[in-house]
Amino acid sequence: MNTPHNEHIKKTLGLFDVVMITIGIVIGSGIFKLPGYVAKSSPNEFAFILAWIMGGAMSIIGALCYAELASAYPNAGGDYYFIHRAYGDFMSFLFAWARMAVIQTGSIAFLGFFIGDFLSEVYSLGSYSSSIYAIITVVLLTAINVVGIKQGKWAQNLFTAAIVISMLMIIAIGFGGTPLPRDASPHTQSMSIGMAMVFVLLAFGGWNEAAYVSAEVKNPEKNIVKSLIIGLIAVTAIYLLMNIAYLRILGIKGMAASSNVAIDFVKATLGEKFTPIITLTVVFAVLSTTNATIISGGRGIYALGRDFKVFRVLGKWNDKSQTPAIALIVQGLISIALILIANKIDRNTGFETMVAYTTPVFWFFFFLAGVSIFILRHWDIAAVRPFKVPLYPIIPILFVAIGMYMLNNGFDYIRLLPQIGMYSGVGALIGVAVLILGIPLYILNNWLDKSA
Repeated sequence: MNTPHNEHIKKTLGLFDVVMITIGIVIGSGIFKLPGYVAKSSPNEFAFILAWIMGGAMSIIGALCYAELASAYPNAGGDYYFIHRAYGDFMSFLFAWARMAVIQTGSIAFLGFFIGDFLSEVYSLGSYSSSIYAIITVVLLTAINVVGIKQGKWAQNLFTAAIVISMLMIIAIGFGGTPLPRDASPHTQSMSIGMAMVFVLLAFGGWNEAAYVSAEVKNPEKNIVKSLIIGLIAVTAIYLLMNIAYLRILGIKGMAASSNVAIDFVKATLGEKFTPIITLTVVFAVLSTTNATIISGGRGIYALGRDFKVFRVLGKWNDKSQTPAIALIVQGLISIALILIANKIDRNTGFETMVAYTTPVFWFFFFLAGVSIFILRHWDIAAVRPFKVPLYPIIPILFVAIGMYMLNNGFDYIRLLPQIGMYSGVGALIGVAVLILGIPLYILNNWLDKSA
């Protein structure tokens, strides 16, 4: 294995750029759909709001840990590089393989399906409309990022600015609108408060992806931690205000009974003719998340090719565009293949299949990344740490506990998907099988190393 390096990578991202990438990754479809599930799992409005506050606090705890790792080891490999330093070649190879074949590409695929589902409501392209829109999205955003990081970051800034402005408009409408009449009967909690946190953390998910552009950040010693904290505080504030607006208009029972809180909210305040506005808002949100996911995913695949001979072709950095162009193209092709596979399984549940495909594998490696902070503190004493997690080891212990909780609930989440109409066990089984496929590939890589 080659020693990871960043010698060809220029520092082109300022604090504002990384804040926008962080916000753009986190704010996606979740805030429009998941509050209804959180309401079903909350006994009252106070518990509902507290769950979102806790979600923001948990994310900031994780961000503090990632800030130490990313500032001490700024690298285009992100989590992959941390895992390599802590666990060695085998686990880092398996993680990088999982990101390329399961986590990142599966995420890009289900985000593409989400966009396709919404756009198909506006203009259908036929029986395979959602898949066609998903593929078009992947192709266009991948092309933008292959052209150059400047084009990719400006697209990201545009998408993120548009979605934040749209959400602020929704907040203003909610605080100025007339609440619906309240049902006097008591609110029935249909799921546990633990499941409420699963849905909340799903809505906050993705902030760790900022670690993948750490090697491209100007003044990373200060800007990495600043960007993560500023971004997550902004996201938490927006989420709280939006959920308070939802509660004010629909109430806890109205939210729990809603299959799409955002659309019901707009119908209640502005009327049904304004629902295309929320559709456009959701599409911008998911475009923002998808573009940011493509940016960070390409860097992880580049690290896989840079460090392991079996994937050597992926480890080429384009100095002209300042992007891992080949890695981005391969990522796009795998994402399209997953879209086609999900379509083959069931063309009506592509989004659900890809969510199940990524869930267990993602939380397994997220937990390992949390543990790595203890391992690296112990075994890599000589490393310069421009930022250290405050209140060590309490905050890292909390972060690992969160990771254990979510790993434990990962399969429970999949088992509960039938209750919310989002089940595809086939997708989860395929995801785990693809992860295991990385073992013979690692053996092949070792053989190539020895025969070189």
